[in-house]
Amino acid sequence: MAMEYLGLSDINGPLVAIDGVENASYEEMVQIKTKDGVRTGRVIALEGQRAVVQVFAGTNGLTLNGTSARFTGEPMRLALAPEIVGRIFNGAGEPIDGLGPVFANRFDDINGSAINPVSRSYPRNYIRTGISSIDTLITLIRGQKLPIFSGSGMSHNKLAAQIVRQAKLSGETSENFGIVFCAMGVTKDVAEYFRRSFEESGALSRVTMFLNLSSDPIIERILTPRCALTAAEYLAFEQNMHVLVVMTDMTSYAEALRELSSSKGEIPGRKGYPGYLYSDFASLYERAGVIVGRQGSVTQIPILTMPNDDITHPIPDLTGYITEGQIVLDRYLDQQGIYPPISVLPSLSRLMKDGIGAGFTREDHADVSNQLFASYAKVSDARGLASVIGEEELSRTDKLYLDFGDHFEREFLGQGPNEDRTIDQSLDLGWRLLSILPREELERIDEKVLEKHYGKH
Repeated sequence: MAMEYLGLSDINGPLVAIDGVENASYEEMVQIKTKDGVRTGRVIALEGQRAVVQVFAGTNGLTLNGTSARFTGEPMRLALAPEIVGRIFNGAGEPIDGLGPVFANRFDDINGSAINPVSRSYPRNYIRTGISSIDTLITLIRGQKLPIFSGSGMSHNKLAAQIVRQAKLSGETSENFGIVFCAMGVTKDVAEYFRRSFEESGALSRVTMFLNLSSDPIIERILTPRCALTAAEYLAFEQNMHVLVVMTDMTSYAEALRELSSSKGEIPGRKGYPGYLYSDFASLYERAGVIVGRQGSVTQIPILTMPNDDITHPIPDLTGYITEGQIVLDRYLDQQGIYPPISVLPSLSRLMKDGIGAGFTREDHADVSNQLFASYAKVSDARGLASVIGEEELSRTDKLYLDFGDHFEREFLGQGPNEDRTIDQSLDLGWRLLSILPREELERIDEKVLEKHYGKH
């Protein structure tokens, strides 16, 4: 039942406190009424009969006596219909593309509902991104959550846009494939870059965008990924689509959560972030997956910038505990002009072994991937040795590894931002690079596979 209370007890920054509240619920939506209009808020804390409400549009102009609060009795819900594909929304799920409101088939709670682990199906098959280093070495599997760890000022926005433009299902039409793109705390020019990039490439027709700008309220930033994942779950499990969710930047989200926690007076944890940062991340990341009996799937690529490039920072550290691998961007490669600057050695996809090979990609995929990893690891050793004794003193094999490393970084890792490679092109390129090395060095490849492919690409 909706209840209305006259007056506020306290105003503190974006928060208002209301005393004497009965039967209120955490996450309940509240309408704050003033003489100038109505603002929307959400219950973020309950202390006995005191409810603390965060006001989305801020508290400027509010007074203790001239304001009333109406508790709606419901959590925030998102309007959903098949027509949300191709639309652009703000962080609170309101259309901002000038095409009018969504004529909803249903309204779903943005907080979602937990998936019973027993009802989860193991992720199989893969999503092709058209990027050789990801498709070959860090394969993205449908239903997986695979974050990208970047650094401030690096090309993660360009990489995110390229993945959205090029992502495809393997061996199927794109009719049942969609993308939900979620941007949090981005500047106006970055948001416009994403919108223009998707529009000019024609990808916008299959993308549902949620844009939260850096100038928008922080409470909206906390809602943005939840709205995006609610839309993804609807498309996947009600419309039978395979949905890829790209979320950038989770660091902006975590900082908004820290600011909100501080305004509530909570005891801070590591680096000032709230102690529940892990469980909050899990409430988002665990909304990816495949459900038994449902045709669709939700796959996530969260993107985060590591403060000071520190992979042990709480944000990447906690993310790594929850997700199934990571893609790490390297600043040295970025400074060398290599795009995308993916550092393959600390990167991995824990689910790729069950979604590649015969019937999925190609029968030689696992062998090529293992050998490229092993050979590139030896490149680091050869470079380290060369820095000590000089390149002229290296053995012939070590010199070949240096040559392999240069070609691998320029030709395999490096590709244009509009270059879309098939899995066959990527694997053939891998074989061509491996042919630089002596055959006896390719110890990770089965002899039959080696006989069939070595030196033939």
